[in-house]
Amino acid sequence: MALKIWMYDKLVDEEEARISVFDHALLYGDGVFEGIRVYSGKIFEFAAHLDRLYDSAKVIRLVVPMDRDVLADAVKKTVEANKVTDCYIRLIVTRGAGDLGLNPFICKKAGIIIIADNIQLYPEQLYETGLKVVSAATIRNHPLSLPPQIKSLNYLNNILAKIEALDKGVSEAIMYNHEGYVAEAVADNVFIVKNGVICTPPTQAGSLPGITRTLVIRLAKKENLEVVEKNLTRFDLYVCDEFFLTGTAAEVIGIIDIDGRVIGDGKPGPITRLLKKKFYEYAHS
Repeated sequence: MALKIWMYDKLVDEEEARISVFDHALLYGDGVFEGIRVYSGKIFEFAAHLDRLYDSAKVIRLVVPMDRDVLADAVKKTVEANKVTDCYIRLIVTRGAGDLGLNPFICKKAGIIIIADNIQLYPEQLYETGLKVVSAATIRNHPLSLPPQIKSLNYLNNILAKIEALDKGVSEAIMYNHEGYVAEAVADNVFIVKNGVICTPPTQAGSLPGITRTLVIRLAKKENLEVVEKNLTRFDLYVCDEFFLTGTAAEVIGIIDIDGRVIGDGKPGPITRLLKKKFYEYAHS
């Protein structure tokens, strides 16, 4: 069965889902988006995702052409139309059709696109055995050029780091900021464990304030685990006891090797496994 895609103000068949070649989202990556999970028919952390979408749009002066309740209803209708109970939603707000110039304010109306489909970022086996990663030479965008809190459609910075990872035979890379501190992975937030303390870079270091990141911090504290937000260096990653990533698509996944340095005993550690388990229980509760 063909997917049903929400385009602007209605559901259409996948093959009819088209945008203008003059949409500034296509021409310039001008727009914002959210990746959202559905577990057991429930849209996961929906309010937090909508908050971030509207915040991102506000910062780039993009007017979302639906109020929050109407947009939420459109998302729910898209999920229902595709008869899925466990899936990934891509909610996109484009700047809309303009011309070949950069001026965003000639775009008459923003566009809404909603896709509900399956996703598997990493093979299931790697959630048990762990991922290998490399350090990217491509640094994260300077926060004064593009604030990391904006989840924009312009992902070229991350894609260049992804290419570095693939060229080295792994699926993920760690990106550093202009000061040499850890920012984030290509599309996920970074956590390490050292001497029982969980550490993660502050979002000011150049990472998106992830919805899953926030939840995992909350779950860790509920287990009486200490969580510290602080700047991390490449050295910290090399000598940590555990290392894991979080993200909407990735969920919680352990890292066992970075730049040829084995993490811990070469397997996802006990805190990583605990948080992965607690996340699964929460998501499916």
